[in-house]
Amino acid sequence: MLRECTEQLADIFTDIFNISLSSTVVPMCLKSRTIVPVPKKSTVSCLNDYRPVTLTPIMMKCFARLVMRHIKTQLPPSLDPLQFAYRPNRSMDYAFTTTLHLSLTHQDNKDTYVQMLFIDFSSAFNTIIPQHLIEKLSLLGLNTSLCNWILEQHLQHHHTEH
Repeated sequence: MLRECTEQLADIFTDIFNISLSSTVVPMCLKSRTIVPVPKKSTVSCLNDYRPVTLTPIMMKCFARLVMRHIKTQLPPSLDPLQFAYRPNRSMDYAFTTTLHLSLTHQDNKDTYVQMLFIDFSSAFNTIIPQHLIEKLSLLGLNTSLCNWILEQHLQHHHTEH
C-alpha cells in the first residue's frame, strides 16, 4: 500500500518526520513493537529453542532509514578508511574484498603471515549504551536535534522491549 500511495503520502510522512525530528519526540504509534518468538530449530523442546524477533512498524523503519541516510551525509571524510559501516558505497562485500586484498598483498613480503578474526556484530546495536553513542555522534559533528531524536528513539525502543 505504501508503494502504491507514495505520491499521496510522501508530504504527510515528511511533515511527521520533520516535526518528530525538530521536537525530538517519536510519535507513540511508532514506538510500539511486537516481539515474536521464532523457533531456532525445527523441533522445539524448551523456551531456549526460541529466538525473540522484534517487529517494528514500517514507518519507524522508514524514519530510521532517513536518519541513517542523513548520518551518512554528515560523517567526516577523516574517518578510518577501513570503517565500512555507515559509509556510502560500502558493503560487506567491499569489506571482505579489501581485507582479502590487504592480506594477500602483505603475504607478498618474505616471512610474513596474516591472522584474521571475523566477528558478526549484526545484533550489536542492542548492546550499545545510548549516551555513549550520542556523545560520539556529537563529536563527529552531527546535528544536536538528530542526536537527541536517536537517543529518544533508542531509549524508547529499549524500554518497550524489556
